[in-house]
Amino acid sequence: METGNREILLRGAEAFGIDLAECVILAFDIYLRELLKWNQRINLTAIRTEKGVVIKHFLDSLSVCSHMSGDNSLLDVGSGAGFPGIPLKIVQTSLQVTLIDSVRKRVDFQRHMVRLLGLRGIEAIHGRVQDEEVVEQMAERFDRTISRAFSDTATFLNMSHPLLKRGGMAIAMRGKTTEEEVHRLSKEEERRYRLQKHVSFVLPFSNFERTILLFEKQ
Repeated sequence: METGNREILLRGAEAFGIDLAECVILAFDIYLRELLKWNQRINLTAIRTEKGVVIKHFLDSLSVCSHMSGDNSLLDVGSGAGFPGIPLKIVQTSLQVTLIDSVRKRVDFQRHMVRLLGLRGIEAIHGRVQDEEVVEQMAERFDRTISRAFSDTATFLNMSHPLLKRGGMAIAMRGKTTEEEVHRLSKEEERRYRLQKHVSFVLPFSNFERTILLFEKQ
């Protein structure tokens, strides 16, 4: 990782209250190099520069760290190249993470990274979260579900509901979201969820506007 991008990762993480140890930075460096190498052969991400990956994938993933705690069980829905699940696992080692994606090549990459980084307490599943057998196997199993680039928020909440424990949290990572949109979602989902919090911010070292929506299962 270039020195400037390493500094962006460090300072950006600090903006979210995260102090990255040297071994953690090394893990992100390995992740970055492998992602860019694999991306030359298979389409894992449209972002193809070091700086872009550090800001739009790594820092964006770490923006939800404060909404995880202890040994929470987390399901990353439509996890793609492993975001945000793998970065969260790198930083919060006690987190129990399940990644699920419908594209086999993406899951192959996820499993490769889990092995390469020696991560424990994380699994990568090839499948669709809406499949009946997946729902049966994972019913009310998770403290948290999260979606970063999977479908729209309403669909994500619908698919998350049977998989969350009562009182569990569905975390939707979105782009710029208006107060009107947030209010509408809250009203539409009030029978199944309570909107606990929504946080809007600009991603460090960018002008990329982000919103995190936290829905608690009733």
